[in-house]
Amino acid sequence: MIVYVEASGQWLVIPCTDTSKDIAWLISEVKTRSLEADLPLHEKVSAAVFLTSPDEKLLYSDRDKISEVLNDKEFLKQTLFEWNQNFPTTTGTQGKTINTFISVVIKETTVILDGNSLNTETLLMLSTGEYKIEVAPYALRKVAQSRKLLNDIIDQKKVVYGVSTGFGNFANVVIPPEDLRQLQTNLIESHCVGVGPPLSPDKTRMLLALRTNILCKGYSGISTESLKTLVDAFNASCLPWIPEQGTVGASGDLAPLAHMALGMMGKGRMWSPSSGWCDAELVLKANNIEPLQLKAKEGLALINGTQFIASIGSEAVERARYIALQADVVAALTLEALQGTSRAFDSAIHVARPHKGQQAVAQRIRRLLQYGGNPSEITESHRNCPRVQDAYTLRCCPQVHGVAHDTIEFVKDILNVELNSATDNPMVLIERGETISGGNFHGEYPAKALDYLAIGVHELGGMSERRIERLNNPAYSDLPAFLVKNGGLNSGFMMPHCTAAALVSENKCLCHPSSVDSLSTSAGQEDHVSMGGWAARKALKVVSHVEYVIAIELLCACQAIEFLRPLKSTEALEAVHALVRTVVPPYDKDRVQSTDMEAVVELLRSRKVWKCVEGFIGQPITPSANISLSSSPTSSSIA
Repeated sequence: MIVYVEASGQWLVIPCTDTSKDIAWLISEVKTRSLEADLPLHEKVSAAVFLTSPDEKLLYSDRDKISEVLNDKEFLKQTLFEWNQNFPTTTGTQGKTINTFISVVIKETTVILDGNSLNTETLLMLSTGEYKIEVAPYALRKVAQSRKLLNDIIDQKKVVYGVSTGFGNFANVVIPPEDLRQLQTNLIESHCVGVGPPLSPDKTRMLLALRTNILCKGYSGISTESLKTLVDAFNASCLPWIPEQGTVGASGDLAPLAHMALGMMGKGRMWSPSSGWCDAELVLKANNIEPLQLKAKEGLALINGTQFIASIGSEAVERARYIALQADVVAALTLEALQGTSRAFDSAIHVARPHKGQQAVAQRIRRLLQYGGNPSEITESHRNCPRVQDAYTLRCCPQVHGVAHDTIEFVKDILNVELNSATDNPMVLIERGETISGGNFHGEYPAKALDYLAIGVHELGGMSERRIERLNNPAYSDLPAFLVKNGGLNSGFMMPHCTAAALVSENKCLCHPSSVDSLSTSAGQEDHVSMGGWAARKALKVVSHVEYVIAIELLCACQAIEFLRPLKSTEALEAVHALVRTVVPPYDKDRVQSTDMEAVVELLRSRKVWKCVEGFIGQPITPSANISLSSSPTSSSIA
């Protein structure tokens, strides 16, 4: 295999004929080749050189084997980390300052779980059924050590919560040794209290993969045999019936995770591609998987955690990320269709208020509207019009969309920590040889973040609905009413706007934060709960509604462009228009529009709108781009 490594601004091609070597060898080879190519080297003695992904989000340990962490033709970057008294050296590598950055390893169609590296993108990828999972060998060793420690504690007849005692308010009830296994079975069965429709197979895969990843951390005391059962079930798509309602997000997502464990025990219902919904025992047997036989603490190990909140939240934040990017694109197309001015996106304005999201949105819209390779004929046609500024839903996209983007990034960071956090109780601490009861299972972190996500993403839909109104209302647009010829005989886009209004109104109610509520449970033992399960579910619902609203705006904007023909927009926005026309023809007379809406929302959910403009946005703007703007640069008016 070969890898490509960026060093001092140059790309080096490094053949790796012996992939059993470690990353330290590869770093040394980069140094040697840099000297041969007369490239500048880092001379600081208080620094160490590492290999990272090009975006520096993934750090490869010098002890990692090349065969275990790298793929053929992978791109890497040589990165310098300095260390000081705040970042002491660690065993093996001087200067290793970011111990928590470990690469997510994906080999062909298998994701290696280690309890430290999972992120929201990879978790959503695991929902598809196209990937399998494995447990990293070093994580498996830690799981085995954790179980051995727990067995020693049991042999010593120590009293440990959930191992030799009851649960919740029964924490002071000591259970005889001969009943410890039955205690775990009783725990799972008594906690299967979920109601409502089951999670889809995609969502169940995410939940199962995430719980497996948390168990890989080695704080739960589960046995390697039981962990293997979870892996085998995931890889065979043996997915338990998990009702979506019933968790208060306090001692973990007890009810949904109990239903997951019940299926692994061969009880209840289970789905597989070949059987559909069927008896769990039969599905496991058909796939040569032995049902779980719970040992001491293993039931508790399976249900203490925030994985229901975090897995659904991961889908919500990833879908939010891409609909937010595509909302910027659609807003630019609407601005073009309404023949608005691009001056509000001038970089000088946004440098003066340098929020990260605001600047990014302004730059995206500038590049879409002013792409130097093909200036917009539509913009040129109204360059000398008397209008000096546009309505807020056009002019203030960077300010409003921008904070939505920043919100999404904030929530994504919270969830990426949550996906790799031990949420068990009690925690089995190998290094200290003891167990400690704590509260890592509490769902307040992801609950608060997902409430924030719903509020932030909703505003994208709110802005979009007002732009839809402007496109449809001839008093605002100078276009035919409801974007259709022969109005009266035809209703045009009158009713799609009503649908958008209905969804935005629903979102206003859904944005009430669930995490501000708390109801005491378990006889006062669990006297503060997060309600995080509902926070995750409604955040995903808000995102879904926004996807439909943006789809309706995209349909309207494309139809509005038809009335401006033969004039053309920029190459980037014409590419968006052409993409939509591959699934929806121009609207010449009334027809069933729900079909059109579903076709376009699928373009958004599959990220095709973003993909067709990504190359244009990534290209640099010519120096003249900020000069060639519509409307007079000397005009001004009060908002």
